[in-house]
Amino acid sequence: MLEREEHRKQLFHTFFFACFFATVLWIIKFTEIVFQCDLAEWGVYPRQIKGIAGILFAPLIHSDFNHLFSNTIPILILTSGLFYFYRSIAYPVFFWIYLMSGIWVWVSARPAFHIGASGVVYGLVAFLFFSGIIRRHSRLVAFSMLVVFIYGSLIWGIFPIDIRVSWESHLLGSIAGVFCAFYFKKIGLQKEKFEWENVAEDESQNNINEDVEP
Repeated sequence: MLEREEHRKQLFHTFFFACFFATVLWIIKFTEIVFQCDLAEWGVYPRQIKGIAGILFAPLIHSDFNHLFSNTIPILILTSGLFYFYRSIAYPVFFWIYLMSGIWVWVSARPAFHIGASGVVYGLVAFLFFSGIIRRHSRLVAFSMLVVFIYGSLIWGIFPIDIRVSWESHLLGSIAGVFCAFYFKKIGLQKEKFEWENVAEDESQNNINEDVEP
């Protein structure tokens, strides 16, 4: 009974923030429609004072419903995966990616209003892939492969192919995700050690001790 209750709490924790964040994105878009306003000017505008607020607000703003929908599904899937497999560091990872990608876009991107949550999406993809590979935990590696299978084609988004797309957000968000994968690599699930590995380590240690005896 206690295990079932704990499992229920874990599932709630897994999906709550992902659904909450996605809901906020849609509420903001509907607010624009209802009040007939354009919030794009609250996006990141690089190296301009007026664009600093976009570091906080840009990921919440989308140009149209197609733009919003294309980010909503990945946000739901990737954020849920983050909170399921990396529960102890999920919030720091999410908000580090969120803020770092925005700051770096403000510092180095081309002059234009950069909006949308795609930088966060790219950051989550990069984190989930590289973190699984670095940690070498079987479940994390399996999830890394699943992420690549589903979102591997996003790699083209980091190149300046379409001037209408903020490829800088994609690239810098990915770098933020890789940074977080290395920075938090010692926290959370790690590679499992099998019994035969422990025996081999014990034998190796015994051999070393025998070699150094006077």
